[in-house]
Amino acid sequence: MRRTLNSFFGSLLVFFLSLTSVTGYGQDSLARQHADTITAPDVLHNAADSVLRIKNLNPYFTLHEDSVLQYPLEINRDPSGYYWYLRNSPIGVRIDKDNGLLTVKVEKSYFLSGKLKYDNEYKVRVGVQSLTDPKEKIDTSLTILFYNTDIIPSRVKPSVSGTLFVEEGETVNFKVQCENGSFPIENITFFANMPLINYSVIRECNQDFTWSPGFDFVRESDSAKVRVVNLSFVGATRFMLKDTAVVRIVVRDAMNYPLALEEYNKITKAVSTYILQLKYTFLQLDKNVKKVKTTRTTFDITGSATALTGSILNSSTNENTAKTGRVLPSVGVSLVPVKEAVAPPKTFDQNQASLIRSSIKRLEYMLRDNSLVGERDNQINNKTNRLKEELKQIQIQLIDIPIEITNNMTEEELNQYFNSPKVNRKYRIKKGK
Repeated sequence: MRRTLNSFFGSLLVFFLSLTSVTGYGQDSLARQHADTITAPDVLHNAADSVLRIKNLNPYFTLHEDSVLQYPLEINRDPSGYYWYLRNSPIGVRIDKDNGLLTVKVEKSYFLSGKLKYDNEYKVRVGVQSLTDPKEKIDTSLTILFYNTDIIPSRVKPSVSGTLFVEEGETVNFKVQCENGSFPIENITFFANMPLINYSVIRECNQDFTWSPGFDFVRESDSAKVRVVNLSFVGATRFMLKDTAVVRIVVRDAMNYPLALEEYNKITKAVSTYILQLKYTFLQLDKNVKKVKTTRTTFDITGSATALTGSILNSSTNENTAKTGRVLPSVGVSLVPVKEAVAPPKTFDQNQASLIRSSIKRLEYMLRDNSLVGERDNQINNKTNRLKEELKQIQIQLIDIPIEITNNMTEEELNQYFNSPKVNRKYRIKKGK
């Protein structure tokens, strides 16, 4: 029994000693772990607080135009030793330099005047700096976007009124502008009520529309000699909200002046060439009349001289001389039919020369009277038609007279001969007594 008790107490002593040893070891281990648990966060916290930082920065704000935002920015320092600032901030955005209170308050008038835009991301630079150490500072940024629940429609606004009046050959030029609302117009589509050529394509706002109607644009079948063109400019936003602007162009029939000038120059050249041909024909006829007149004058002088010589010799006392004198007058008389046979009078040629000369004078007068006045003569078509009609009448009047086409004389020589005083005296109209 005693041996049993001694054995029990011995076992109990061994258990107690072992329990004491284990408990001490665990306390030391727990103490060390607790020490580590407390020391590590404090070290990390002290290391993080050594760098200046903004604790509650929100990088993106979305605001309605009628709302007001007051957002206090905080740093891991005493704010009394630091000041705040903004860079590149839009209108209505400010910050308190002492406590970092960010305030955003914008009015609707800012958007209507164009100072601010909806759905546009404004990047604002935010900074904080120490008052004692300029090197201790932070530069960061945040984004602010404004939106509006009221839809303001965008409009297409051409730079001209609703109706334009132009003439053929003139150039139509105006700018297609846009009045942007909540969502800007991103593309423009162009339509016309009839096919057009040689016009500028409009794709977006602030582009110039240019078009020039040709001289054959207005047709003969169009009433009042005008043609109406309706131009439609359809602008669309990215949400396919559309607006249409219509420009009405009334095109009037106009004269194709370059073509009319070319036709006028052509007819004046034809008249000038015909005048030169008539002058050469006149020269040939006048020379023939002059040659015949010289021959007839020679016969007349010869006959008169023979008759006069016969009369003188007939009064001579010498019988032979007297006989010769009686014969000579008959010789003079016999020269008359010879003169008519050899050089008949050129009355017809002279009349033709007079007619050609009067026609030349008339054509030259018509050229001077229908000359162009100024850079753009509005009567050019009428003057061209008068020259055509006058040339046609002269050609019909002289249709039986052979017109010389080629000659070996220059224009200056022909004019010198035609305007010589001798010719003028010969063909001028003589006043009756």
